[in-house]
Amino acid sequence: MKSPSFGLEMNRMEKAKVYFSDFRTIAFGMGLPQKLKKLITAAGIGDLEMEGKFVAIKMHFGELGNVSYLRPNYARAVVDVVKELGGHPFLTDCNTMYPGSRKNALEHLACAWENGFTPMTVGCPLLIADGLKGTDDVSVPVPGGEYVKEAKIGRAVMDADVFISLSHFKGHEMTGFGGAIKNIGMGCGSRAGKKDQHSSGKPQIDPALCRGCKRCQRECANQGLVFNEATRKMSVDPSHCVGCGRCLGACNFDAIAFENDNASADLNCRMAEYAKAVVAGRPNFHISLVVDVSPNCDCHCENDAPILPNIGMFASFDPLALDQACVDACLKATPMPGSQLAKNMAKKSFVDHHDHFCNSTPESEWRSCLEHAEKIGLGSRKYELIVM
Repeated sequence: MKSPSFGLEMNRMEKAKVYFSDFRTIAFGMGLPQKLKKLITAAGIGDLEMEGKFVAIKMHFGELGNVSYLRPNYARAVVDVVKELGGHPFLTDCNTMYPGSRKNALEHLACAWENGFTPMTVGCPLLIADGLKGTDDVSVPVPGGEYVKEAKIGRAVMDADVFISLSHFKGHEMTGFGGAIKNIGMGCGSRAGKKDQHSSGKPQIDPALCRGCKRCQRECANQGLVFNEATRKMSVDPSHCVGCGRCLGACNFDAIAFENDNASADLNCRMAEYAKAVVAGRPNFHISLVVDVSPNCDCHCENDAPILPNIGMFASFDPLALDQACVDACLKATPMPGSQLAKNMAKKSFVDHHDHFCNSTPESEWRSCLEHAEKIGLGSRKYELIVM
């Protein structure tokens, strides 16, 4: 049977199927990893042809200090199902654009291990998709792209035969929330790809952090970096710099950074187009867990108290329908007492946006992402919720 995962050009009037299970369990009965296996099996993951195929499972391993990321137990559940279907799974993510514990593959893997993701705990290898320095990417055409014609995607993601996303659905300070589309679009972008989505400017070098090692200059193919022999510092020549982000991947001292100068709507649209580049024309399946709904991204080295209760697990062949179902469930939920959201709503100056994510972070915005994703044919916002 041809899987719905190929259905990016599906009838816009057709409702996508989204499967849902809550987090309730019975004493001495089925645990949550088993419930997740049951959910994704019912949602049709077995319709994917995985026998002998490499299967990328894209997820976030969490920043050091943050403890709201998805537990390795959930990843193991998905890995076990993929293996039962004959696939060769690996967990993957791409390096970050910003300073932190995941900006190169060595630190990224060490961070993942410290957060509990090891081959022993999850049952499969971990691969950083864009390589050691975040420069191992491939240019992937974006069908119908308006902002991005070619996306810079981590090579291992595109080398895989089957793509599965396993997302932690939570708040986000710029995009309102982070779900399947953000996990795929932003998460699968190489360091240069993340720059492509976040910023349309040129890099800047902090002279106080620059060690004068010239590593970045060796990565530049456009004479965009100039070394001052007197000060032993590097600087950017904007007339030659093309903003590729290669220098960012080369610097081990966090001296190079890009400004996030795109508006949230622009970022959202680029992110949706990157997501389409990843999934277009290939077998794919998507899982989101609405749990520990922190107000900010798991890329933070801390996590604030959840703004919403734990709602449940969702699965679908359609990443857009999945995000829509998750956000709809969140908007119906009651804010958690004492959270950032609840405290904002208690302020005398509070302006109600009738939207938990905007009320939590008023400068954020998420609707443009889903609207643009539907426009470019990533999926459908219309869905049928099937409760397990």
